[in-house]
Amino acid sequence: MSNEQAQPKQACSAAPKKKGFKLHFPTAVTVLFIVMVFAQILTYVVPAGNYSKLLYNKEEKTFVITKPDGETEKVAPTQETLDKLGISGKIDDYVGGAISKPVAIPNTYERLDPNPQGVYDFFLAPVKGVYDTIDIILFVFLLGGCIGVLNKIGALNSAVFALARITKGREYILIIVLSLIMVIGGTTFGLGEETIALYPILMPVFLVAGYDAMTCIAVIYVGASVGTMYSTLNPFAIGVATKAAGISMAEEMNWRFIALTIGTIFAVAYVLWYAFKVHRDPSKSVCYDMKDKIEQRWGGHKTNLEFTGRMKLSLLVFLGAFIVMVYGIVTDQWWFDNMTVVFLVASFILAFTTGMTEEDYLDTYIAGAGDLMSVALVCGVARAVNILLEKGLVSDSILYYFTGVVTGMSPIVFIIVMLLVYVILGFFINSSSGLAVLSIPIMAPLGDAANVSRAAVIAAYNYGQGLISYITPTGLILCSLAMVEVPFSRWVKFIMPLLIGTVVLNALLLVAQVMIG
Repeated sequence: MSNEQAQPKQACSAAPKKKGFKLHFPTAVTVLFIVMVFAQILTYVVPAGNYSKLLYNKEEKTFVITKPDGETEKVAPTQETLDKLGISGKIDDYVGGAISKPVAIPNTYERLDPNPQGVYDFFLAPVKGVYDTIDIILFVFLLGGCIGVLNKIGALNSAVFALARITKGREYILIIVLSLIMVIGGTTFGLGEETIALYPILMPVFLVAGYDAMTCIAVIYVGASVGTMYSTLNPFAIGVATKAAGISMAEEMNWRFIALTIGTIFAVAYVLWYAFKVHRDPSKSVCYDMKDKIEQRWGGHKTNLEFTGRMKLSLLVFLGAFIVMVYGIVTDQWWFDNMTVVFLVASFILAFTTGMTEEDYLDTYIAGAGDLMSVALVCGVARAVNILLEKGLVSDSILYYFTGVVTGMSPIVFIIVMLLVYVILGFFINSSSGLAVLSIPIMAPLGDAANVSRAAVIAAYNYGQGLISYITPTGLILCSLAMVEVPFSRWVKFIMPLLIGTVVLNALLLVAQVMIG
């Protein structure tokens, strides 16, 4: 049953009722199971195959080549070995750990016996997906617990009301400033999963400011996605990709900053246009019929509660945890284990600052964690899609097919087709670093043959995976929507104009880079 179907009657009273049959879009988890069925079918249709992969073993200080049939071979970790295998890049990047994932070796693709995924494999995949994403899931649960106790004491609602009075008449500044912060985070260190922690903080702010839930989602998700799409210094995208291509990270960096500037202006302008429209007339919101339920969930209704000292102290603890998390990500490249520890410590401190009894605190904390169960399920099932494709041995086959498609094209046609290829590859491989080490060693030499710079190929890789991240169910978008309880169908309605416009914009940017650069 979809989220729309589950709305209480009073939530729908804000919009005119329509008679007759209405087709409801499925919920996030259902969408993912549909995509899982598609992935399972691909394991029966797409020929199985693999490239040989190269990985540096730090313990043994040697290169390990894993062949398509699973046989392994150890070779000397030298530049000569890389050159002989046709792999771009410097030996220092492998030995130093800059490239730590298996790299596809060009011209080594081999067809393998089919390994179609059966019914048992289908149901096993989401279970394994939960195991694979347990770090994210635990983080989400602890975050939900903190949100639960802050809501219980009214801290978030009181703080938001105070902020609304300060920004009254200048609410649009929030959109611009916060969008730019998200863009900077995305372009520098690949801000992504970490944004899950922002929704509980910013949702009430935008609602009280007179905007809707979609405005908040857009500021956070579009902002971070734009920054990642036009990465300039992001070590997980540009850093890995340039090293895999064997070029300097500084090569054609001017084009990356030009693209970032143009792309940011385009995206933020679209979000502002939508936000102003909703601010003037709330009925223009794509989730207007959910207004009452969303405000009840996130405290978007204006109440003049006293902002007590306990509330302020508790909020400082929560915000302090977020600041420490961002600092750790930027300076030490923290992952979810360290991030979760930060919010675990914050949970212990909140037990004292909120003034709640031990029993009441734990009951509220556990209930808050339970509220985010849907987010946890979405994270796990999303990973299941990739598990089916990997076990079915079709991911490399899809890459191999597209290398044949782009071979022998003129530079302009090549770079546009490359953009579309990476849109498709980004759907099946939603890890930026994973897609880079798998595809760039194969695609970059094809650019040489087409008289297209390797930096332009990397730009196509970045733009393509960034575009599909707007809507791919296997990415972060469904987790974000589940966090705020907004259906995927509403997001698609909102994002499609921006997505189509960005496709055209990115194609023009790539053509300009090829012609002028």
